[in-house]
Amino acid sequence: MEYIDNLYKSVLQEARALEIPVSNKIKDKITINRRAKSRFGCCKKITKGRQESFEIELSYRLLDCGEKAIKQTLAHEVLHTCPNCDNHGALWKKYAACMNKNYGYHIKRTDTAENLGIQEDPQLKRPPLKETYILLCKNCGSRISRSRMSSVVKHPSRYRCRCGGKLERVQ
Repeated sequence: MEYIDNLYKSVLQEARALEIPVSNKIKDKITINRRAKSRFGCCKKITKGRQESFEIELSYRLLDCGEKAIKQTLAHEVLHTCPNCDNHGALWKKYAACMNKNYGYHIKRTDTAENLGIQEDPQLKRPPLKETYILLCKNCGSRISRSRMSSVVKHPSRYRCRCGGKLERVQ
């Protein structure tokens, strides 16, 4: 995985060139996660006493992607090592926008396999939920759909519409 580690070093240099305060305590080697099915990368914060370090994982699914997709995912995870960037808050978004502008990335909070050039496994795709249950407001006529059995579906008389009207299950 020398190729991935070299891309990682390149991403670190890019971030530091923009004076983005990425941590100096990130493991040198990128871990490849062979079980990850719904995420492309992960930044793990490891805390031992007062010491903290970071480990970055990439999904095996990225290994067949182009360099740009791998670097973009690595950049996303590297930004999580910055102080106060362990989420996708305003500061993380600011750093992501800076990397996007200067290096042509499209770093965002989430991404799709299609955008990264990953051939999606048909078994991973979930079928769209069907509209199984329909409730109707007797007052304003609003139609409320639910795909799963829930309390409001079982007992619509216990609930009210936003307008205050009574609900009735029609399907």
